[in-house]
Amino acid sequence: MEQDFIEQMNKSLLDLKMEIISKLIVSNEDFKKIVEGMDPKDLVDTAADDIDRKMIEAIGSQELKRLKLIESALTRIQQGKYGLCMKCGKRIPQARLEAIPYALMCINCKTAEERRNR
Repeated sequence: MEQDFIEQMNKSLLDLKMEIISKLIVSNEDFKKIVEGMDPKDLVDTAADDIDRKMIEAIGSQELKRLKLIESALTRIQQGKYGLCMKCGKRIPQARLEAIPYALMCINCKTAEERRNR
């Protein structure tokens, strides 16, 4: 996978992460108290750190799931495994990654998993 694309996806993932954190700050007073006084650069790292149980409680289950997927994708970028299906190991098409930067599986494996879960 091209390095430029991976860098673009890394930026996209960090932007998504910051967007979720920013929404939480606006919508949740407990979360706002946790991040008050933090350096803006540290906000990006806030979700990665298990700093406070209140933060986890403040995050809705869907947003928590998205943050975990984003963190996982950022880790895969660091490990050089970004864009590889976690199930079959094949490359995830760039179009899918552009649509869902934190995708774990290729379309075929994801579709098969969804069928099994019905």
